[in-house]
Amino acid sequence: MDNSVHFNPSASAVHLAPAQRFNAEFLPRIIARIHALSRGTLQTEVRPADRPHLPACLRVSGAARAGGGRYAHPLDITLSWDGYEVERLFEIGGETRFAAYLEALPAKLDAWQDARQLDLNTRTQADPAVLIGGLDFEHLVR
Repeated sequence: MDNSVHFNPSASAVHLAPAQRFNAEFLPRIIARIHALSRGTLQTEVRPADRPHLPACLRVSGAARAGGGRYAHPLDITLSWDGYEVERLFEIGGETRFAAYLEALPAKLDAWQDARQLDLNTRTQADPAVLIGGLDFEHLVR
């Protein structure tokens, strides 16, 4: 009797599904929300994750407002989401959590400004590039 463990390539596809589904179903909604909130002043670019089982990252950038801004560098933020949190979106109640997250996104963006030295109004930041990683889909209580 063979008791060795064998790799089953189709089994690994199960682990890719949440990240791929997030990229196809949820990430476009985040992009649309950011575009609406910024009235088209911010650009977005989907970037593949470092590992295939993780969700894609989202680069959010924008040219500094004419006349400069609060900080020296134009806006260049990369957002990445925690893989476990992405998987939770596909559980019962996930769609409701995500809808609340989209609704709370303006407050989340505002909260990041001082903490990360960003100024979304002038589209500037203190560092040349900012990574906001390990994001979840919890929303702020108002």
